[in-house]
Amino acid sequence: MAEQFVVKAEVRENRGKNDARRLRAAGKVPVIVYGGDGENLSAVAEISDLAAILRSDSGQNSVFSLEVDGFDTTDVMFHDRQIDPLQGRLMHADLRRIRRGEKIEVTVSITLVGDPADEGAVLTQQMREVKILCTPRRIPESIDVDVSGMQVGDSIHVSDLKVEDEVEIHADMEALVASLVYMKEPELEPTPEEELGEPELVGDSTEEDGDKPGAVEDEGDVEKP
Repeated sequence: MAEQFVVKAEVRENRGKNDARRLRAAGKVPVIVYGGDGENLSAVAEISDLAAILRSDSGQNSVFSLEVDGFDTTDVMFHDRQIDPLQGRLMHADLRRIRRGEKIEVTVSITLVGDPADEGAVLTQQMREVKILCTPRRIPESIDVDVSGMQVGDSIHVSDLKVEDEVEIHADMEALVASLVYMKEPELEPTPEEELGEPELVGDSTEEDGDKPGAVEDEGDVEKP
């Protein structure tokens, strides 16, 4: 069961970069709330509250309750956010109101669970996330795929992913998610010395010099006339 978050906010009265800097220095962040049956609303929330939601298992796909002074409590989720690239700190967030029963398209991660029995094979994951359509309360934290029963040559496609009946997968059903293959070791190329073989030694022979064609006999063995 996904964790339930409640964020308290207040209407933002001032505008401008200076006001935004002042808010961030005070540990708060500007947000824009839009969509649903209400008008766009500019508000201010605690950075720590929103950061805790982004760090949760469901992350930016989390649905949480937003309580703004003077307005009805509404369910919202992150539509967009701005992060400081140097400090990694949330600087601004767009929050989308969620109508009851409304289905939305989101992207969720695909997690491979378990280890194949064949230790000599390599498991490769070609797809790490997939788009789905469902109501916000049905968004899974991730889609888990058990790979413990895979054999060499087996593969998993989008059509093999298991989701609840209320969840629709918006992707090519034949798309490859993961596969188990043997990694062929590269053949070593022979070195130049191996290709040429052992070098031939000049003048090396098992024949006696006297047996060689054209060999000259020792002068002492030649009968003089």
